[in-house]
Amino acid sequence: MRGSAAVAVPASGDNGVVSAGTLPARDFDARHGLRSLTAFGGAGLGLSVVAATTGLGVPCPWRSLTGTLCPLCGGTHVGVALLHGDLAAAWAANQFVVVGLAGLVVLALLWTIEALGGPGVRPPRVLRGRPDRWWLAVGAIAVLFALWRNLAPLA
Repeated sequence: MRGSAAVAVPASGDNGVVSAGTLPARDFDARHGLRSLTAFGGAGLGLSVVAATTGLGVPCPWRSLTGTLCPLCGGTHVGVALLHGDLAAAWAANQFVVVGLAGLVVLALLWTIEALGGPGVRPPRVLRGRPDRWWLAVGAIAVLFALWRNLAPLA
């Protein structure tokens, strides 16, 4: 089985005590990944079109409460700038979002090639089957970016 791994899940014993068991992890399906990316991209495109045509965007609750920029603040401006083909304005609005979108475009290309019968590209073995590590890395980068963009103007 290509790309299979075991994932620990709780299994109920005879006496109702939970013990560790394993189930085979679901193999990655490029078509499923593409469907998820399409839904995400469609939502982002829709929000960007609404903002570009009406001037209405999604307010950031973090910024409303604290007055500081969260890692995603400016994401709507990025979408509007990209709709107008202005990569410099998108970059100025939020570098974290632009880099993230570029990564998603690369994933979409790789998964499209795989879905069409090409080779599958997988992350390094240490990161496979461990979405917690991916989310931890993205979260740490997001926090560092938020600190940088909020503290850099003070320097």
